[in-house]
Amino acid sequence: MVIDLKEICKDYIQGKEAVPVLKNVNLSVDSGEYLAIMGPSGSGKSTLMNIIGCLDRQTSGNFIFDGSDISVCKDKELSEIRNKKIGFVFQNFNLLPRQSAVENVELPLLYAGVPKKERREMAKEALVKVGLEERMNFKPTQLSGGQKQRVAIARAMVNSPALLLADEPTGALDTKSGEQVMEIFGNLNSEGVTIVMITHEKEIAEHAKRIMYIRDGELSESSGGDSL
Repeated sequence: MVIDLKEICKDYIQGKEAVPVLKNVNLSVDSGEYLAIMGPSGSGKSTLMNIIGCLDRQTSGNFIFDGSDISVCKDKELSEIRNKKIGFVFQNFNLLPRQSAVENVELPLLYAGVPKKERREMAKEALVKVGLEERMNFKPTQLSGGQKQRVAIARAMVNSPALLLADEPTGALDTKSGEQVMEIFGNLNSEGVTIVMITHEKEIAEHAKRIMYIRDGELSESSGGDSL
Protein backbone atom coordinates (compact mmCIF):
# COMPACT_ATOMS: atom_id res chain seq x y z
CA MET A 1 0.00 0.00 0.00
CA VAL A 2 1.41 3.40 -0.99
CA ILE A 3 -1.01 5.67 0.92
CA ASP A 4 -2.91 4.90 4.12
CA LEU A 5 -4.74 7.85 5.70
CA LYS A 6 -6.73 7.21 8.87
CA GLU A 7 -9.02 9.81 10.46
CA ILE A 8 -7.02 12.73 9.05
CA CYS A 9 -8.09 16.17 10.28
CA LYS A 10 -6.58 19.50 9.35
CA ASP A 11 -7.45 22.76 11.08
CA TYR A 12 -6.26 26.27 10.29
CA ILE A 13 -6.20 28.97 12.94
CA GLN A 14 -8.02 32.19 12.06
CA GLY A 15 -7.66 34.65 14.90
CA LYS A 16 -8.43 32.53 17.97
CA GLU A 17 -10.68 30.11 16.10
CA ALA A 18 -9.69 26.70 14.73
CA VAL A 19 -11.32 26.28 11.29
CA PRO A 20 -11.62 22.64 10.19
CA VAL A 21 -10.60 22.05 6.55
CA LEU A 22 -10.33 18.25 6.50
CA LYS A 23 -12.66 16.14 8.65
CA ASN A 24 -11.80 12.52 9.52
CA VAL A 25 -10.50 11.64 6.05
CA ASN A 26 -9.81 7.94 5.40
CA LEU A 27 -8.07 6.86 2.20
CA SER A 28 -6.09 3.82 1.08
CA VAL A 29 -4.28 3.69 -2.26
CA ASP A 30 -2.56 0.50 -3.39
CA SER A 31 0.51 0.32 -5.58
CA GLY A 32 -0.49 0.64 -9.26
CA GLU A 33 -3.81 2.40 -8.59
CA TYR A 34 -5.06 5.38 -10.61
CA LEU A 35 -7.29 7.54 -8.43
CA ALA A 36 -8.97 10.86 -9.17
CA ILE A 37 -10.24 13.08 -6.35
CA MET A 38 -12.90 15.55 -7.42
CA GLY A 39 -14.15 18.57 -5.55
CA PRO A 40 -15.17 22.21 -6.00
CA SER A 41 -13.09 25.20 -4.88
CA GLY A 42 -12.83 25.36 -1.11
CA SER A 43 -13.64 21.67 -0.64
CA GLY A 44 -10.28 20.85 0.91
CA LYS A 45 -8.79 19.03 -2.08
CA SER A 46 -5.62 21.14 -2.27
CA THR A 47 -5.07 20.73 1.48
CA LEU A 48 -5.50 16.98 1.08
CA MET A 49 -3.01 16.96 -1.80
CA ASN A 50 -0.48 18.88 0.29
CA ILE A 51 -0.75 16.33 3.09
CA ILE A 52 -0.48 13.34 0.71
CA GLY A 53 2.52 15.05 -0.91
CA CYS A 54 4.20 15.60 2.49
CA LEU A 55 4.12 19.37 1.91
CA ASP A 56 1.93 19.92 4.98
CA ARG A 57 1.16 17.99 8.15
CA GLN A 58 -2.21 16.89 9.47
CA THR A 59 -3.56 18.29 12.75
CA SER A 60 -4.55 14.78 13.86
CA GLY A 61 -4.86 11.27 12.47
CA ASN A 62 -2.34 8.79 11.07
CA PHE A 63 -0.61 8.81 7.68
CA ILE A 64 1.56 5.96 6.44
CA PHE A 65 3.28 6.65 3.11
CA ASP A 66 5.05 3.76 1.38
CA GLY A 67 5.84 2.19 4.76
CA SER A 68 6.90 5.40 6.54
CA ASP A 69 4.89 6.90 9.41
CA ILE A 70 4.75 10.53 8.28
CA SER A 71 3.61 11.69 11.73
CA VAL A 72 7.04 11.00 13.26
CA CYS A 73 9.22 12.07 10.30
CA LYS A 74 11.51 15.05 10.75
CA ASP A 75 11.50 17.80 8.09
CA LYS A 76 14.71 16.44 6.52
CA GLU A 77 13.14 12.98 6.22
CA LEU A 78 10.03 14.49 4.60
CA SER A 79 12.23 16.34 2.13
CA GLU A 80 13.92 13.07 1.15
CA ILE A 81 10.54 11.34 0.75
CA ARG A 82 9.30 14.14 -1.51
CA ASN A 83 12.45 14.04 -3.62
CA LYS A 84 12.79 10.28 -4.01
CA LYS A 85 9.27 8.87 -3.66
CA ILE A 86 6.82 11.50 -4.98
CA GLY A 87 6.61 13.04 -8.43
CA PHE A 88 4.62 16.28 -8.58
CA VAL A 89 2.73 17.65 -11.59
CA PHE A 90 1.13 21.08 -11.06
CA GLN A 91 -1.38 23.09 -13.07
CA ASN A 92 1.17 25.85 -13.75
CA PHE A 93 4.08 23.51 -14.64
CA ASN A 94 6.58 25.12 -12.18
CA LEU A 95 9.47 24.96 -14.64
CA LEU A 96 12.61 27.07 -14.27
CA PRO A 97 12.38 29.59 -17.15
CA ARG A 98 16.13 29.93 -17.81
CA GLN A 99 16.80 26.18 -17.89
CA SER A 100 16.27 23.96 -20.93
CA ALA A 101 13.76 21.11 -20.89
CA VAL A 102 16.47 18.54 -20.15
CA GLU A 103 17.94 20.70 -17.36
CA ASN A 104 14.49 21.05 -15.76
CA VAL A 105 14.02 17.28 -15.86
CA GLU A 106 17.44 16.75 -14.27
CA LEU A 107 16.58 18.76 -11.14
CA PRO A 108 15.28 15.92 -8.89
CA LEU A 109 18.36 13.87 -9.83
CA LEU A 110 20.64 16.80 -9.02
CA TYR A 111 19.10 17.07 -5.55
CA ALA A 112 19.44 13.30 -5.15
CA GLY A 113 23.18 13.50 -5.89
CA VAL A 114 23.12 11.55 -9.17
CA PRO A 115 26.36 12.14 -11.17
CA LYS A 116 26.10 14.61 -14.07
CA LYS A 117 26.54 12.18 -16.97
CA GLU A 118 24.09 9.67 -15.53
CA ARG A 119 21.42 12.26 -14.75
CA ARG A 120 21.66 13.75 -18.25
CA GLU A 121 21.02 10.31 -19.80
CA MET A 122 18.11 9.63 -17.42
CA ALA A 123 16.59 13.04 -18.21
CA LYS A 124 16.87 12.42 -21.95
CA GLU A 125 15.18 9.03 -21.60
CA ALA A 126 12.33 10.62 -19.63
CA LEU A 127 11.79 13.26 -22.34
CA VAL A 128 11.78 10.64 -25.08
CA LYS A 129 9.09 8.79 -23.12
CA VAL A 130 6.78 11.84 -23.25
CA GLY A 131 7.51 12.50 -26.93
CA LEU A 132 9.81 15.51 -26.56
CA GLU A 133 13.05 14.16 -28.04
CA GLU A 134 13.06 17.07 -30.50
CA ARG A 135 12.60 19.70 -27.78
CA MET A 136 15.22 18.74 -25.19
CA ASN A 137 17.26 21.94 -25.48
CA PHE A 138 14.27 24.28 -25.74
CA LYS A 139 13.52 26.62 -22.83
CA PRO A 140 9.97 26.85 -21.41
CA THR A 141 9.30 30.11 -23.30
CA GLN A 142 9.84 28.17 -26.56
CA LEU A 143 7.34 25.45 -25.65
CA SER A 144 3.54 25.24 -25.85
CA GLY A 145 1.47 24.67 -22.71
CA GLY A 146 1.08 20.98 -23.50
CA GLN A 147 4.81 20.60 -24.10
CA LYS A 148 5.59 22.34 -20.80
CA GLN A 149 3.32 19.92 -18.98
CA ARG A 150 5.03 16.97 -20.66
CA VAL A 151 8.39 18.32 -19.44
CA ALA A 152 6.85 18.53 -15.96
CA ILE A 153 5.67 14.91 -16.21
CA ALA A 154 9.13 13.79 -17.34
CA ARG A 155 10.65 15.64 -14.37
CA ALA A 156 8.11 14.04 -12.00
CA MET A 157 8.88 10.52 -13.27
CA VAL A 158 12.65 10.71 -13.82
CA ASN A 159 13.60 9.13 -10.50
CA SER A 160 10.88 6.43 -10.62
CA PRO A 161 8.86 7.63 -7.59
CA ALA A 162 6.38 5.50 -5.68
CA LEU A 163 3.61 8.03 -6.45
CA LEU A 164 2.75 10.52 -9.17
CA LEU A 165 0.68 13.30 -7.59
CA ALA A 166 -1.06 15.60 -10.06
CA ASP A 167 -2.91 18.79 -9.07
CA GLU A 168 -5.27 19.97 -11.86
CA PRO A 169 -2.75 18.75 -14.49
CA THR A 170 -4.88 19.90 -17.44
CA GLY A 171 -6.21 23.11 -15.86
CA ALA A 172 -4.02 25.43 -17.96
CA LEU A 173 -4.27 23.41 -21.21
CA ASP A 174 -6.55 23.37 -24.23
CA THR A 175 -8.68 20.26 -24.80
CA LYS A 176 -6.30 18.56 -27.24
CA SER A 177 -3.22 19.10 -25.04
CA GLY A 178 -5.20 17.92 -22.03
CA GLU A 179 -6.10 14.69 -23.80
CA GLN A 180 -2.44 14.13 -24.70
CA VAL A 181 -1.44 14.55 -21.07
CA MET A 182 -4.17 12.11 -20.00
CA GLU A 183 -2.91 9.60 -22.56
CA ILE A 184 0.58 9.83 -21.02
CA PHE A 185 -0.90 9.29 -17.55
CA GLY A 186 -2.77 6.23 -18.84
CA ASN A 187 0.41 4.79 -20.33
CA LEU A 188 2.34 5.40 -17.11
CA ASN A 189 -0.37 3.72 -15.06
CA SER A 190 -0.40 0.71 -17.42
CA GLU A 191 3.32 0.39 -16.66
CA GLY A 192 2.53 0.22 -12.95
CA VAL A 193 2.86 3.86 -11.86
CA THR A 194 0.58 4.82 -8.96
CA ILE A 195 -1.29 8.05 -9.73
CA VAL A 196 -3.42 10.31 -7.53
CA MET A 197 -4.94 13.20 -9.47
CA ILE A 198 -6.85 16.18 -8.10
CA THR A 199 -9.34 17.71 -10.54
CA HIS A 200 -12.68 19.50 -10.74
CA GLU A 201 -13.31 18.31 -14.31
CA LYS A 202 -15.50 15.22 -14.67
CA GLU A 203 -14.13 14.39 -18.14
CA ILE A 204 -10.58 14.37 -16.79
CA ALA A 205 -11.49 12.37 -13.65
CA GLU A 206 -13.06 9.67 -15.81
CA HIS A 207 -9.61 8.74 -17.16
CA ALA A 208 -8.83 7.34 -13.70
CA LYS A 209 -9.86 3.84 -12.58
CA ARG A 210 -11.40 5.08 -9.33
CA ILE A 211 -13.03 8.42 -8.49
CA MET A 212 -13.57 9.83 -5.00
CA TYR A 213 -15.25 13.08 -4.04
CA ILE A 214 -14.40 15.70 -1.46
CA ARG A 215 -16.89 18.25 -0.21
CA ASP A 216 -16.66 20.46 2.88
CA GLY A 217 -13.55 18.57 3.97
CA GLU A 218 -15.16 15.12 3.86
CA LEU A 219 -13.97 12.44 1.43
CA SER A 220 -16.32 9.77 0.10
CA GLU A 221 -16.99 7.39 -2.80
CA SER A 222 -20.21 9.32 -3.53
CA SER A 223 -20.56 12.72 -5.18
CA GLY A 224 -23.37 13.59 -2.78
CA GLY A 225 -25.87 13.94 -5.59
CA ASP A 226 -24.86 17.43 -6.71
CA SER A 227 -22.70 18.11 -9.73
CA LEU A 228 -19.15 19.04 -8.74
